[in-house]
Amino acid sequence: MTFDPAQISGADIRQKFMSILKERILVIDGATGTALQELDLTAEDFGGEELYGCNENLILTRPEVIRSVHRSYLEAGADCIETNTFGATPLVLDEYELGHLALEVNEVGAQLARQEADALSTPDRPRFVLGSMGPTTKTLSVTGGITFDELVENFRVQALGLLRGGVDILLLETVQDGLNLKAAQIGIEQAEKELGFSRPVAISCTIEPMGTMLAGQTIEAFYTSVEHFEPIFIGMNCATGPQFMTDHLRTLAGISKYPVSVYPNAGLPNADGEYEETAEILSANLKPFFDQGWVNVVGGCCGTTTSHIHAIAEIASEAEPRVIEPNNFLTISGIEAVEVTEDTTPLIVGERTNVIGSRKFKKLIARNEFEKAAEIGRKQDRGGAHIIDVCMADPDREELEDMLAFLPVLTRMTKAPLMIDSTDSEVIEEALKLCQGKSVINSINLEDGEERFESVVPLARRYGAALVVGCIDEDPDDGMAVTVERKLEIAERSYDLLTNKYGVPPEDIIFDPLVFPVGTGDEKYTSSAAATIDGVKAIQERFPQCGTVLGISNVSFGLPPAGREVLNSVFLYHCVQAGLSMAIVNSERMERYASIPEEERVLSENLIWQRTADPIAEFTEFYRGKKVAAEGQSPLLELPIPERLARNIIEGTKEGLEEALAIALETHESPLAIINGPLMTGMAEVGRLFNDNELIVAEVLQSAEAMKAAVAYLEPHMEKADAASRGKVLLATVKGDVHDIGKNLVQIILSNNGFEVVDLGIKVPPTQLIDAVKEHQPDAIGLSGLLVKSAQQMVVTAEDLQSQGIDLPILVGGAALSEKFTATRIQKVTDSTVIYAKDAMDGLRIVNELLDEEKRDEFIESVRRDQEKITAAGSPATKTAVAEITIPDRSPEVRVLESAPPIPDTELHFESNIDPREIYPLINPQMLYGRHMGLRGNFNKKLEAGDSKALELKTLMDQLLEEVTRRDLLLPRAMWRHYPASSTSKMIRIHCPESGKILEEIPMPRQQKSPFQSICDYVLPAAANGDPQDHIAIMVTTAGSGVRNQSRAWMNEGEYLKSHAIQALAVELAEGLAERVHRQIRTDWGFPDPEGMPALDLFRARYRGKRYSFGYPACPDLSCQESIWRLLQPQEHLGVQLTDGFMMDPEASVSALAFHHPDANYFGVGGREV
Repeated sequence: MTFDPAQISGADIRQKFMSILKERILVIDGATGTALQELDLTAEDFGGEELYGCNENLILTRPEVIRSVHRSYLEAGADCIETNTFGATPLVLDEYELGHLALEVNEVGAQLARQEADALSTPDRPRFVLGSMGPTTKTLSVTGGITFDELVENFRVQALGLLRGGVDILLLETVQDGLNLKAAQIGIEQAEKELGFSRPVAISCTIEPMGTMLAGQTIEAFYTSVEHFEPIFIGMNCATGPQFMTDHLRTLAGISKYPVSVYPNAGLPNADGEYEETAEILSANLKPFFDQGWVNVVGGCCGTTTSHIHAIAEIASEAEPRVIEPNNFLTISGIEAVEVTEDTTPLIVGERTNVIGSRKFKKLIARNEFEKAAEIGRKQDRGGAHIIDVCMADPDREELEDMLAFLPVLTRMTKAPLMIDSTDSEVIEEALKLCQGKSVINSINLEDGEERFESVVPLARRYGAALVVGCIDEDPDDGMAVTVERKLEIAERSYDLLTNKYGVPPEDIIFDPLVFPVGTGDEKYTSSAAATIDGVKAIQERFPQCGTVLGISNVSFGLPPAGREVLNSVFLYHCVQAGLSMAIVNSERMERYASIPEEERVLSENLIWQRTADPIAEFTEFYRGKKVAAEGQSPLLELPIPERLARNIIEGTKEGLEEALAIALETHESPLAIINGPLMTGMAEVGRLFNDNELIVAEVLQSAEAMKAAVAYLEPHMEKADAASRGKVLLATVKGDVHDIGKNLVQIILSNNGFEVVDLGIKVPPTQLIDAVKEHQPDAIGLSGLLVKSAQQMVVTAEDLQSQGIDLPILVGGAALSEKFTATRIQKVTDSTVIYAKDAMDGLRIVNELLDEEKRDEFIESVRRDQEKITAAGSPATKTAVAEITIPDRSPEVRVLESAPPIPDTELHFESNIDPREIYPLINPQMLYGRHMGLRGNFNKKLEAGDSKALELKTLMDQLLEEVTRRDLLLPRAMWRHYPASSTSKMIRIHCPESGKILEEIPMPRQQKSPFQSICDYVLPAAANGDPQDHIAIMVTTAGSGVRNQSRAWMNEGEYLKSHAIQALAVELAEGLAERVHRQIRTDWGFPDPEGMPALDLFRARYRGKRYSFGYPACPDLSCQESIWRLLQPQEHLGVQLTDGFMMDPEASVSALAFHHPDANYFGVGGREV
């Protein structure tokens, strides 16, 4: 080959590419794999049966085929073609034992693409070759199985071949893990250094339907992690069709200072794995991205063909490219991104995962208890820390070994960005290899001149990290800046070096003006706190793009412990007023400035500003002898051990629990005696208090958390025989039902009362349940379900269990069930005893009775007697016959409107990026706190009266709301559309907005007695020519798909209350969002809610029109959900699926039809037996 890639610089290619992007949108080719599949190649083409499917090997065995694919895409309109090297690292090729050919495959693959691109290039329209580098089959953050440095070597080999072959740009695509990408970038740098020339790099990640990358990062966090690589473009590909990418693309386009790309799949694959979006559909779905000005580069991924690329190229040629605008504020990230702006400061840096500053943490590390040590980090995160500081510099241990052991555990437990606190550049580099996101290095300074800058700054540039820069220099007498003037002097010198010599962006610099102790009596430092406050202000004014950080607790070193937290909080308050960006503090021990008594605030401020003759003595005298709050003895700790343990359970507190258990082990016969004695006594009292309405669900869950902690402590001390459970219960939510909140409560309560629970999860068909019974041999079965259809499914499940000869007690529960349905319908089909449990604590009572050999028979007999009474009372002989009546076609109580209001539009509306806090006011508190959290009575009245339980629940939910918002645990989204509609007496017809054709016919039942209402009455019939004269709105809302996993994670961690609360919040958040969408629909119809409408009127639906959801009294047939799914396709747009039983998954979702008729009201059509 005569072409020498070294003769062209990467800078020239970048300039050429970027100049074109200013003028038009560039088009990438479609799926190479799809094109090859259409050629019906044989095993012989691939090089033999054992190599069949290795597309990359076709570069060597059938190069003319690969060239023809490249040519076809260029002829279809592609500006850029990708090499056929997606899986051409040695690691992936070794799956076919071809790893040794990786260099050749990549070089030849690049040459083939280069030849075709050059053949069709013109001066007016150059064509570019993108060197495709896929993610490999390993992910450092998820699968493991490979080291960072091993991945670097794999990518180095691939990049070496692609660069030799003449690619214009190296494309790191389908990125699933930010760590893999960092390894790839370093491998590319090594290859470029070896060859002596470079090429621009482009980056494309994959966002899964769950809304994050496989390794967990959001699009914001990912961009933050990689922006330092200065990609020639950055975007998304694969995983989904374009519509699911909308939110993520909007976000990326809003933050990226580089060109943005998108090349989606041809929709989502169907059951046969085929992609169904045609060229016309895909291009139409991409068009809104162009209209919004979000895109610079576009193309196709899986399932796209030359037809797709031709169609995309046509619409791209008519669109304007995205205008690229820089952003200049610091963002750091872990799994989630954190912006450092005026609106977000001060960011709290949790200081407790530091062997220098925390004795507890140091001891755990010294004992190699890394899991427990990481819990401290997680606790800091939950306590409000935005960033977690990690320091492992214990002089008695190997810092590098501890960092390598600790960080992987910590990054699994927290999504927060990390601050790597070390003076050892090797430790810093190895730590950065374990961090997906953009971390902060703490710290560098000029104490030894530029030595530390030279060793650490290149690491920050290579891996992507911000830098804490201490105000310290080489001055032997005044190296650590105390005065404002010295702080600013050192900051100015550091800034000049970092930005002009080392190329660090100003926003990546965080100055530490230094904090000195003001209470030691050293005259040099007595005024240092005031100087630090002024120093923060001076530095922020001089360098507004930079940040500032302080280690707050240094200010109070040497003072009485009881006064330290007060001084720290007062000092922090004034630093924040001066403009402080970040504060390194114990996030769990921060006092609010406003809550500090005036006298104590004055003492602290006198000390900071030296306002009295001897402020240190005054401060010390005031706090001398006072205990730190955490050291105070609660009344609980003064009780006798048995009573104390019982109270731990009753009050749901772990305070002093382990200490009490340690004493109990010495005084009780065995650990089992402790469980069956004081702990079970406490749990029995919890049950009694709950049944007497003195405890609510939230408090029961707190008791369960304490019980779990107690049992976990005792388990290592138990003999194997003692550890045997009190019995085994199999739990399942029945087939077709995704609701598991109630089932989870039962699981928590039973498992923490000594029962072994096997939880089969949701949507469990009878066959799976039967297999599980045979495998696990339980003592009882528990079935859960929410709606009417689930109750019917329980009948089927009981029948199938009976047919298999399974005779076990069956507990059933759920909102749609009753004792009557249990007795008359479920019990009738099985010989097993079927018992209705009204709630989780009732379930515990029943299981206790069933699995107590002395009480079992008598209990079952009493259940049978009660069921016989119910059956007899409802038998046909006791019913009064009624005369047959004629059912009218329309209810006389519903007016026939002369005309409908104009239909607002027929566009498909989406709403995303919704802050859950915006929806919170639309949540009915009675549903959230009463129905879900178990608080009895009127919640608002209790809150106004200062009821302690109401206040505690409100605080819990407020904190949870902040956490789910900060961590994106709930991602509310909505979609809706107005459709023309008509009706008959038995069904509602949905018409196509464009053609008027009937799209769906939805049957609606009618009441069988006066006033004979049906939802059909709210829609006008069709005109004489069949045209619709009316319209309805159809909506779907969801709180997102991450709820169940997070709830399960908290449950596994023993956080039962949070586990339950997040599910409750999610369900009601989806309802609240539906209320907001419905309010918008009413406004669009022309009758908005009155200004200042009371929330209670909103919850009672005191507005014109109503919305109805299938499965509820007016329209109980859940199967009609399919019509909504065919019309709106929420499975693609929102990730909300329908189960086999037509329920929504995730559970925290709402679907509804909205009607504008003024007479619309809520009613039931009858026929419900449950």
